[in-house]
Amino acid sequence: MIKKSDILARKLGLTFSQPQLFKMALTHRSAGAHNNERLEYLGDSILGFVVAEKLYTLFPEAGEGILSRLRASLVNQTSLAELARRHNLGDYLILGSGELKSGGYRRDSILSDALEAIMGALLLDQGVEVCRHWILGLFADKFAEIRLDSWNKDPKTRLQELMQSRKKELPIYELVGMSGVDHAQTFEVKCSVVITPQATRGVGVSRKRAEQAAAESMLILLEDQD
Repeated sequence: MIKKSDILARKLGLTFSQPQLFKMALTHRSAGAHNNERLEYLGDSILGFVVAEKLYTLFPEAGEGILSRLRASLVNQTSLAELARRHNLGDYLILGSGELKSGGYRRDSILSDALEAIMGALLLDQGVEVCRHWILGLFADKFAEIRLDSWNKDPKTRLQELMQSRKKELPIYELVGMSGVDHAQTFEVKCSVVITPQATRGVGVSRKRAEQAAAESMLILLEDQD
């Protein structure tokens, strides 16, 4: 049985002057035309801004590349679904019969979209500052866990650690091409991981550099997919 939305609002420390917005935030498109897709669009935007601003303040010495990767690690689908599960968000989702039967309330994509939709609903109901304050509280533990030194690691190390954190097989690097004379060769390497059918390629003046380039491209691909 779907639990009442006002119970969840209290658990999240929220009070809506327009409670219909909160109910809509919990309504998946499979349940009808009045769903959370537009609210999710708003929530995604305010979430990205708030997290980016916080990281900019927390790490004044970090460059744009590291800040972008940090933000992606916090606002990706897996991270948001984890936060949603902490609050048992799936128990309150309004789903169509097909999604209910297939266990949609457990799916990362549906959970993460609903959490962003709540942010969008809060933005409309109470404005930017209230929404910003709530998001910062929601992510407080995740901000506290960030250690900048781990983000200064090379791409191959970061990709390996990402696979280990997801309990997946390690990346596979395959030399697919070499060109040039002996003292000025160029190497091309393909990188594959089990969590996506797409492979990435990297080119470098040594096999090691080509592998690093392929790993960096894979990290970017996975961030975009999340």
